[in-house]
Amino acid sequence: MPHKCPPPLAACLPLLMALAIPAAAETTPHEVEALFDTVAERAEALAGRSHVTGTDALPEALRGLDYDTYRQIRFRPETALWGDEGLFSVQLFHTGFLFESPVRLHTVEDGEVTSLDFDPARFRYDDTAADLPEQDLSNAGHAGFRLHFPLNRAEYHDEFAVFLGASYFRLVGRDQGYGLSTRGLAIDTALPGGEEFPEFREFWLIRPAPEATRMTVLALLDSPSLAGAYRFDIVPGRDIQVEVTARLFARRDVERLGVAPLTSMFAHGDTTPRASDDHRPAVHDSDGLLMLTGRDEWIWRPLSNPRSLRVSSLIDRDPRGFGLAQRERDFDRYLDLEARYDRRPSQWVEPLAPWGPGQVQLVEIPSPDETHDNIVAYWVSDTPLRAGESRELHYRTHTFGADLSEATPARVTRTRQGWGGVPGDPSPPARSRRHFMVDFAGGELEGLAADQPVQAELSTNRGEIHHLQARALPDGRGWRASFRLDPEGQQSTDMRLQLSLRNEIISETWNYVWHPDEHR
Repeated sequence: MPHKCPPPLAACLPLLMALAIPAAAETTPHEVEALFDTVAERAEALAGRSHVTGTDALPEALRGLDYDTYRQIRFRPETALWGDEGLFSVQLFHTGFLFESPVRLHTVEDGEVTSLDFDPARFRYDDTAADLPEQDLSNAGHAGFRLHFPLNRAEYHDEFAVFLGASYFRLVGRDQGYGLSTRGLAIDTALPGGEEFPEFREFWLIRPAPEATRMTVLALLDSPSLAGAYRFDIVPGRDIQVEVTARLFARRDVERLGVAPLTSMFAHGDTTPRASDDHRPAVHDSDGLLMLTGRDEWIWRPLSNPRSLRVSSLIDRDPRGFGLAQRERDFDRYLDLEARYDRRPSQWVEPLAPWGPGQVQLVEIPSPDETHDNIVAYWVSDTPLRAGESRELHYRTHTFGADLSEATPARVTRTRQGWGGVPGDPSPPARSRRHFMVDFAGGELEGLAADQPVQAELSTNRGEIHHLQARALPDGRGWRASFRLDPEGQQSTDMRLQLSLRNEIISETWNYVWHPDEHR
C-alpha cells in the first residue's frame, strides 16, 4: 500500500487535512497553494546545503540497460492512475537506460498527500526484458510520468504531456505529434564551462475533480547552482496551455539563467547553404524563432544547422512573448511518412509579469543529423541571479500550429539563398555574393493586387546590398522580397527586412545573420 508523505512534507499535512472535519471532495485551491509554499520552503532549505548529485541508486538489474531492452518495458494502461474515474489519467515511466535517477512521485487526493511506490505489476516486461521481474526491483522508482485526456475522442484518453528526464517536459495538442521540448530552466547554455542541467527530483500530482478540465502538478527542482519549486497549471485542448509559476533560490552565482527554455531540432531545410545527402527536402522540428517585442514588433528568425556554434541575442525590454515555430505544414516539404515533421507542434512563451530588460537568446549547434536536439531558445534577464538571492517566474506557454491567432502582420513563409551571380555572365561576381529571397503572405498582403506599391526595407550592420526589390508572387500567394549581399570578408552580416505599403510597415521583421564561412 502507498505510504504517507515523508517527514520533509510533514509540516504541510495540517494544512491539507483538517482534523475532525471530513475530507473535501477535491483538494481546494487554498490547500494547493499551501502545499506549493511548503515545496518552496523545501527548495529554499535545499539551496542552503551542498548539492548532492542524483537520488536513489538503481537496482543492479536496471543499470546499463540498452535501448532495445528498455523499449520492451511497457506500462499497462489498465493500471493508470484515475483511469476510470475522471477526464485525466496518469501513466508512469520505468527507470533504466538513460533514466538512472528515479524521481519521487506523490498523489494529492481529497486533500491528502500520498507517496506513490514503485510496483512492477504496473508494467509488462517483454522479450529481452522478460527476466527483469525475477530480479530485485524494490528500489527501481519511476523515471517520470505522462498525462492523458480525451483530446480527440470522448472514449479515449490521449497522451498530451510528458515529464521525463532532467527538467524536460513535452506537450502535444490535438492532431499533433511530439517535436520540440520545454525545460524548467537552462543554465550556462553554450558557455565554455559547460551547460548545467537542473533536474526535477520530486513531483506532486494533484488529482482533478472528475469533470475538471485543468490539472495542477507541483515539482521540486535541484541543480548545482540553485533549487526551485514549480507549479504547472495545465489545460489540454486543441493546443496545450501551461501556466508556470517558479520560485528559485540560488546556491551560487548563476552566469546565464535561461528562463522558459525551448529545445528543438533543425537538421536541414530552406536555409541550408550546402547540399544534404538526404531524399527528404527538409528535416526539422522547428523552422524559426518568433518573437513579439515590448514595442509590438513581430520578429521572425529562420533557423539553421551551422558549421560552428552560433549564439544570437535579440535584445529587448519586457518582451510580450517568444517561441519556436514549425510554419511549414505541407507533407510534401518533408516527404517523411515516419517522422511526420509536418505535424510537429510550435510553442509560444508569454510572460505574465514584466521581465524587464534582457534578451531572447537563440543557440544553434552543429548537428550531423536529426537525432540531436541542436536548437535552444530562452530569455536571459540583465539582472543576474546571485548566491543567496531568490527569484519568482510567472509565464504561460502553449502549443500552436503554423500561426499564432494573435499575430496579424504579413508573415515570412520561406527563406532561400544561393550564389548571387547570373548564369552565363562573362564577368561573374565573387562566389561570396549571396542572393536572398524572402517570401511573405497573409495580413495586408491578402488579396493585394500586383500593381500596389509594396516596398522592401532592408538594413544591415555591414556588407553591401544590391538589387533590393519586392514583387508579387503568382496566383496571389503573397509577395517576395529579394536582394544580393556582398559580405565584408569573413565577417557576419546581421540583416533586418520588412515590407511596407505607403509608408506603413505591413509585415513582421525578417531577421537573419549570414556567416560567410557557412558556404565552403
